[in-house]
Amino acid sequence: MTSSARDESTGPDRPEEAAGAGFHAPVAVATGPADRPGPQPDTVVVPADEDPVAAAGSEVFGGPPGRRALLGVSWWIPARFLALAVILTSVLGMMQKLPCYEGGWFQAGSPQYVHACYSDIPHLFTGRGFADGLHPYVDKIPQGSPDMQYLEYPVLTGLFMQVAAWLTPGGGTGQQQEQWFWVINAGLLMACAVVAVVAISRTHRRRPWDALLFALAPCLALNSTINWDLLAVALAAVALACWSNSKAVLAGVFIGLATAAKLYPVLLLGPLLVLCWRAGRWREFGQALGGAVAAWLLVNVPIMLANFDGWATFYTFSKHRKEDFGSFWVILMQNRGVGLENLDTYIALLLVLCALAIGWLALSAPRRPRLAQLGFLIVAAFVVTNKVYSPQYVLWLIPLAVLARPRWRDFLVWQACEVLYTLGIWSHLGFVTGGKQHGIGDSWYHFAVALHLLGTLYLCAVIVRDILLPDRDPVRWDGSDDPSGGVLDGAPDVFVLGSARRLREDATYAAYATGGAEGWLTGPGAAPADAADEGWLTGPAATPADAAGESWAAADLPGLPRPADGR
Repeated sequence: MTSSARDESTGPDRPEEAAGAGFHAPVAVATGPADRPGPQPDTVVVPADEDPVAAAGSEVFGGPPGRRALLGVSWWIPARFLALAVILTSVLGMMQKLPCYEGGWFQAGSPQYVHACYSDIPHLFTGRGFADGLHPYVDKIPQGSPDMQYLEYPVLTGLFMQVAAWLTPGGGTGQQQEQWFWVINAGLLMACAVVAVVAISRTHRRRPWDALLFALAPCLALNSTINWDLLAVALAAVALACWSNSKAVLAGVFIGLATAAKLYPVLLLGPLLVLCWRAGRWREFGQALGGAVAAWLLVNVPIMLANFDGWATFYTFSKHRKEDFGSFWVILMQNRGVGLENLDTYIALLLVLCALAIGWLALSAPRRPRLAQLGFLIVAAFVVTNKVYSPQYVLWLIPLAVLARPRWRDFLVWQACEVLYTLGIWSHLGFVTGGKQHGIGDSWYHFAVALHLLGTLYLCAVIVRDILLPDRDPVRWDGSDDPSGGVLDGAPDVFVLGSARRLREDATYAAYATGGAEGWLTGPGAAPADAADEGWLTGPAATPADAAGESWAAADLPGLPRPADGR
């Protein structure tokens, strides 16, 4: 269907069209399901119908689909199409590693950095004893240091590495075995990427095509086979999909498994805590927490009992690690010429402050934030304040970015910064390790680090704006609340702070005004409310007085009611 059929679009009227030129949504756009009828549950949002960049890109294929386009009724349902797209992206990433596969990994100096195709995977096959048949966490690694005598990865990642080692053919030279080890891991990680993209497409049920942002992410191609992070990314994505389908226990189980593969997924429990606190969904949070703890213990306890020192290596190595590549701290260290004492204390304080700020935002925003928004903010805070930032860490944020801010422009701005950082660190390592000093020195490398930080902070700022101004949120403009929120989706608030509390109290008092809410807001002495304020007062954050509150007001003080919750 060509672009001429756009008047018969499959999706609702775009907020950008209502706003006219510039694709800016007007202030009067509805902010909650209470002031819009909400979307039909069986409709699917087409990105080309509401995203200016996607609409422009769709012209290559004939323009946005029209109303008569049969989307999702053939064999090519979104999940299958997205799986194929992510496989193609992964294959392109493998092809980008060919210069290293054919020799760069096995040559002294900087060829693997000059070609920007470095990977930990082949090096650790020999360096962590898999080539010698050693078992992680039980057998000491070859040539280990006093601080690291065992495998320095979480238990589930170690199991993933061991399975790949078992599948690696035993014949041939050491180089051939390392090549096979990388190929097998690359195939398994591709399967993880497929799981992740399908899970993302089923998290926002009305927006499956948003997952195309993950499938076509440039950093997915560049960084997916540097390390084993995609295992944790896939498990965390499945956890979000389970939560969006109101399966709290299963969501917790996958958060626990993801944390057993990489530490960052445990941070998702923080947003779940404050959002369930605000909505009074303590039972579901307890189920998720219990599932996470049980799954994590199930994976970790056997290794603890077998060799506690081997199990603890990941945590002790992380604790004693100094400021390293990619972090804000390494810029300070290289400029000062000395390391920072008490670095762990500074990092912990900054992370705690960020967590408190995000928690306050969650409890005081006019509308309860979406889970993906807070998830991105807390993981981004961890990434920005951490003592090291490896290029593959960007994979942690991609699924959360897709769900939190599904807009191609902002996503590509952020990805461009991350691509430049990835190229910058390899160029810098080529400069410091190669005799010919091909690459960039400290100053340009610091610029690349700054780009990564600014790109991440830019996306954080846009997401915070969406939280404070929900009419700018591309997920909520059509009346949706939190499609990935599961039991939180459309749930009324029971505990709020700050401006959210004030707005709810205003709405509760307005319900008892002689002229109703409109009379309360526009009567003598009251400042007229604009369209945006009406949205806040009628959205999910505004809780009308319940029956108990009404009877209390009528029986005791009929002329001077108070909010139904007593606050």
